[in-house]
Amino acid sequence: MSADGKIAGDDKKQVTISSEEDKARVKNLRKKYDAILVGVGTVIADNPHLTVKDLDYDTNPIRIVLDPHGRTPDDALVLDDRAPTVMVVSKDCKTEWDCEEIIYSDEEIDLPKVLEELAEEIGIESILVEGGGETIASFFRNKLVDRYTVYIGGKIIGGKDAPTPADGKGWITEGGINLILKDTEVLGNGVLLTFEPVYQ
Repeated sequence: MSADGKIAGDDKKQVTISSEEDKARVKNLRKKYDAILVGVGTVIADNPHLTVKDLDYDTNPIRIVLDPHGRTPDDALVLDDRAPTVMVVSKDCKTEWDCEEIIYSDEEIDLPKVLEELAEEIGIESILVEGGGETIASFFRNKLVDRYTVYIGGKIIGGKDAPTPADGKGWITEGGINLILKDTEVLGNGVLLTFEPVYQ
């Protein structure tokens, strides 16, 4: 995020914040997880591949998209042939894609149930949640975050409607969720903070 706590402009379009050192860190981090997860808002705004460029289809992490209403376009890069993709949609969603699997959930996606299904049916045991803000907030709301890392880059974005790392309607819980700072690391013109949540 930027030094003023934003992850994009108020038009929701991606802004380059990470240093080259942080980009290399994220690339190596992706290799350590079974899957990379984003919400459909990130797919529409940024059109990411969610892959590690030097890995092939079988060794890239599985890509997971939370898309209750089937808004992911057919030509989205997350649906290309670089890695398998799992779409998570509501039971009423009629959209279909050429992807590894489609998982059906409630209108408001039941994250604990979805994660259980991903583990049992596909063998996914570790997930790197990359965004966006509403998706990250939903994981915190369900007490599913084990570790929270945020890179703070040397940039001001501004805008009262610009998205933040944990976004969405209302706050997660009364008084927020406490985090314990576990590590700090300077990476280029920014700093990486690593926290562990404390759930009540």
